[in-house]
Amino acid sequence: MIMDSTTISGHEALKTDLPIDMEEDFVNSVYASVDKAAAGELARLRGRDGIVPTCSLGCNHCCHHHILTSSLEAHKLAQHIKREFSEQQIMELKMRTRQWHAWDRRLPGRYPSENLDSETDLTNYHHCCPLNVDGACSAYQARPVVCRVHYVSSPVLACLALNDRSLSQSIPVKMTSIETSTQPFSKAVRDRIESSGMDFTRAVMLLPHWLATEMEWDFQ
Repeated sequence: MIMDSTTISGHEALKTDLPIDMEEDFVNSVYASVDKAAAGELARLRGRDGIVPTCSLGCNHCCHHHILTSSLEAHKLAQHIKREFSEQQIMELKMRTRQWHAWDRRLPGRYPSENLDSETDLTNYHHCCPLNVDGACSAYQARPVVCRVHYVSSPVLACLALNDRSLSQSIPVKMTSIETSTQPFSKAVRDRIESSGMDFTRAVMLLPHWLATEMEWDFQ
C-alpha cells in the first residue's frame, strides 16, 4: 500500500527516549530491503509492461481486511507508536483497537465478551485496521511487510466491491511479482523468529491482536 499519514495536527508526539533494541533494528533493516526491492519491481513493471499501481492516498479498502503480522513486526510497530504518537493519539488508537476487538468478537462463531460488548460503543462503526485515520495509515513508517508489498493494478472499484456486496466488480488484480521479489526478506523474519525457538505459526496474529498485546491493553 502507498497510503501515508503525517502526524495528526494538534498533537505533539511523546518523543520518548526509548532505545532501538536488536530486534527492532533487525526489522528496520528488513523493511529497508523490502522497500528497495518493491521499488525496483515497480520500476521494472512500469518500464517493461507499462503497469502501474492504482493504489493512492485515501484508497484504503485493503485496510478493512484481516491483516496478519508477526511478533517481530508487532514489536517494531509498538515501539514506533510509543516514540512517535502523542498521548492523545495513543488514547484514540486504543479506542479504535478496542472497537475492532468488540466488532470481531460479535462475528458469527466468535465467543463475545459481555464486558467488552457492554462497554464499547460500535454506533456507526465501520471495521478497519485501528491504525487507519481518515483513510491513511497513522504508522506508515512502521507498517508490516504485508502492507508494504500489497499493490493492485485494477480499478479502485474492484477493491471497494470486496467490502460492499451491493457492487458487482471484477476481483482486484494484485501485482504479485512485488510480493515475490520481497519473499527472501519475509523469510528472514521467519528464520529469525524460529531461531529463537518459537514456532512461527504461533508468532503470527492479526494486527489488532498484536496491538493490544504489545501496548498492554487488556480487552479481555
